[in-house]
Amino acid sequence: MPPPLSRGVLACAAALLGSCLMPAAALSQSQPAPSKAMPSKVLYNLATQCSLAGGPPQACTVEAIDEGGTTIYRHRIGAQTIAVRITDSPVTMAMQSGTSTTWVPLRSAGALFSTNSICFNGRELCVVNPNYLNSVREDRQDLRLQGRDLVKVHFGPDGRVNASCYDAGCEADLR
Repeated sequence: MPPPLSRGVLACAAALLGSCLMPAAALSQSQPAPSKAMPSKVLYNLATQCSLAGGPPQACTVEAIDEGGTTIYRHRIGAQTIAVRITDSPVTMAMQSGTSTTWVPLRSAGALFSTNSICFNGRELCVVNPNYLNSVREDRQDLRLQGRDLVKVHFGPDGRVNASCYDAGCEADLR
C-alpha cells in the first residue's frame, strides 16, 4: 500500500505542477531552520534509489516527517543526509545538506512520471518514489497532466516560481 500523502507532499506537487507562487518575502537566499512548535510525526519510511550530482543510482531511505504545516523529507544515502523541506503556507521548497542548519531555497524541481523520479536543483539530488508521482496524477485529474511525462519548476532567487514547463518545452533555455 502506498504511503499516505501529507499536506506537504500535496504542496510539493502543486509547486512541481506550477500552480502556486511563493511571495517574494517568503525566502531569502538562505534561512535558518524554523523552531518546532508542534511535535514531529513520521509519516513513512521508504527504501528506494537516489542519486547525487548526476551519479549512478544507489540505495537510500526517505523518511517523511510532518511538523504541522511543514513536511521534511530526509534522504539518507550512505553516510550522507540531505533534507528537503516543503512548507504549506506559503508554499516553499528548500534543501539542507549534511550537518548544516541552514535551509537554502531550491533553484529547480522536476518530476519524470515514466520513471517515478523527482530531482532537485537539476540532478543534485534525484529520488525514485514508486508511489508518490502516481498519487499526484490521481489527485490532479485535470487536463494539465494528461499525456505529460516531464514537469519542471524553476525558482527565482526571491523564492518565487519563475517558470514551469512540460515535456519538450523544458528544453528551452530559461536564463
